[in-house]
Amino acid sequence: MKKQIALGCMRLAALTVDEAEALIKKAISEHITLFDHADIYGAGKCEEIFGEILLRNPDLRGKIKIQTKCGIRKGYYDLSKAHIITQVERSLKALKTDYIDILLLHRPDVLMDYQEIDAAFAELYHSGKVREFGVSNMNPYQIELFRKYVNQPIKYNQLQLSLVHCHLINQGVFVNMSESEAIDHSSGLIEYCRLHDISIQSWSSLMASWSEGSLIDHPHYQQLNDLLSILATKYNVSKNAIAIAWILRHPANITAIVGTTNLDHLHEIVKARDIELTREEWYSLYLSVGHKLP
Repeated sequence: MKKQIALGCMRLAALTVDEAEALIKKAISEHITLFDHADIYGAGKCEEIFGEILLRNPDLRGKIKIQTKCGIRKGYYDLSKAHIITQVERSLKALKTDYIDILLLHRPDVLMDYQEIDAAFAELYHSGKVREFGVSNMNPYQIELFRKYVNQPIKYNQLQLSLVHCHLINQGVFVNMSESEAIDHSSGLIEYCRLHDISIQSWSSLMASWSEGSLIDHPHYQQLNDLLSILATKYNVSKNAIAIAWILRHPANITAIVGTTNLDHLHEIVKARDIELTREEWYSLYLSVGHKLP
């Protein structure tokens, strides 16, 4: 299957409309067609900037997919029907479009009523305002409840995944082991999503953690970066590209979301799609973070 990279738009608010327009056009020229938003990114400004770009370039809308998320409010989560509908309407207005290709529910809301969500999804789908639905950061049992009560299929799950933050991978390696990596952080999410044809999207694909920032050239991960350098030289790409190629190598056909606003970095990162790491290279990168195979 074709390897996919999406552009995360969380940092668009730091750019002028002209700079953001150049970034979006560069992404499209690099065959990126999925653009990931959320109603909270830049307190709504990111969607507004993207909308200005679409207004300037009306021919772009038919060439791309716009994905946005809702459900996070200040101090709490809200997946009520009223909030979902309100935020979709707000996003449509900000993005200056009459439909959203993919709507994701951003975080699990402990108080969510699945039948209420079903009503929201039905209204949005039948009105043509949202074409597909998914979730973000949800486990298999939460999704099973969607499958029971919500008629619109859940087609996507956006999850944190990088070479350093790889609990999703650990679960498949340390089955029934006593190591700390065997702690159940994901409940077999990769396998579950593959069983049910749910596309996984990785967020923070180049991050070590929120507190540490990027894994690239981070002093806590010297062994990893040394190996990234060796492989970057072998494949004649950047270390960023190798780190993304590691995600794309997984047979779950994960879409890697990258949030760079630098055109040159974007050009280098998309080269990851052309790299097929060997098994030895993939596992060597995994082990370089500090894991030991059981």
